[in-house]
Amino acid sequence: MGKPFIDSNIVLYLLSGDAAKADRAEEILATGGVVSVQVLNEVVSVCRRKLKMPWEEIEALLLAVKTVCDIQPLTVVSHEKAVEIAKHFQLSFYDANIVASALLSGAEVLFSEDLHNGILIEGICIQNPFI
Repeated sequence: MGKPFIDSNIVLYLLSGDAAKADRAEEILATGGVVSVQVLNEVVSVCRRKLKMPWEEIEALLLAVKTVCDIQPLTVVSHEKAVEIAKHFQLSFYDANIVASALLSGAEVLFSEDLHNGILIEGICIQNPFI
């Protein structure tokens, strides 16, 4: 069984004022998993744009994630898979990128709060860990 794939919203809950969600996100990341470059990009974007975090704190968060997770690159293959998934499953292109990277990583589970809990997309099960 492949390592679980972790969406950016799970990583961002490490910074949440909701202690239960922050603790659950920490549990998930502590066991390791896979994130994509897309996830890292989304984390940086939210940390800078919405949370107004200084670069030093963002870099510390990214280092922590990179230390415990494998990184799935963005490639032409992942891009093409994302286009296929977006068309077929009517997902936003950014969500389709996450699903495509999860599939290409060999994960069987994608932890995400943004996608519908329990759906299967080409063999990967979407799980909302906060339900």
